[in-house]
Amino acid sequence: MESGLNRLIDHTILKPEATPSDVRRVCGEARDYFFYSVCVNTHYVSLVAEEIRGTGIKVCSISGFPLGAVDSAVKAFEAGRAVEQGAGEIDMVMNIGALKAGQTKLVRDDIAAVARACAGAPLKVIIEAALLTDEEKVLACRLAVEAGAAFVKTSTGFGPPGANAADVRIMRRAVGPDFGVKASAGIRTAAFALELVEAGASRIGTSSGVQIMKELA
Repeated sequence: MESGLNRLIDHTILKPEATPSDVRRVCGEARDYFFYSVCVNTHYVSLVAEEIRGTGIKVCSISGFPLGAVDSAVKAFEAGRAVEQGAGEIDMVMNIGALKAGQTKLVRDDIAAVARACAGAPLKVIIEAALLTDEEKVLACRLAVEAGAAFVKTSTGFGPPGANAADVRIMRRAVGPDFGVKASAGIRTAAFALELVEAGASRIGTSSGVQIMKELA
């Protein structure tokens, strides 16, 4: 598994102060280590698409990030524009307050609207697991499956503490063996990344991909 860990990493730069030169550096790192994708805010999708053209690395972008509390039409528009500009995957933030209020139809419809806008590009649904009870985590995962997403994801990295193995195990059990589970936020070491993969993660979102790969060298 260690030799293939690079192909599970979404190499991420989502900080608000990121400049074009920062994004180009991250793209260079992704090329050097052949990470699965480069994950950026929608503003940088076109730049990343140009930087990694022909490499086999995907562009990953976001929708409704980081709070998830915007109108579904806005989320769908953002996702659709990102796909038009070259994004091959979208990470959207679920409407967390709606889930906690028991508004399951709203949550399902919200995810489905973004999934349709992705036009076949895989959609990952960030559930911000640290804000949910275990029962809510299971419900969020089931709604993501029903709504046509391809992954569930633990965290944005902008909220409470990020990924942990216990949440990944809950999410994996909820979605079954063939659905995607992305662990993200606070993953800075190879040992932790591998622990999360062992718990059931099929993708790792991190800005520390280079450090992780150097530990495995």
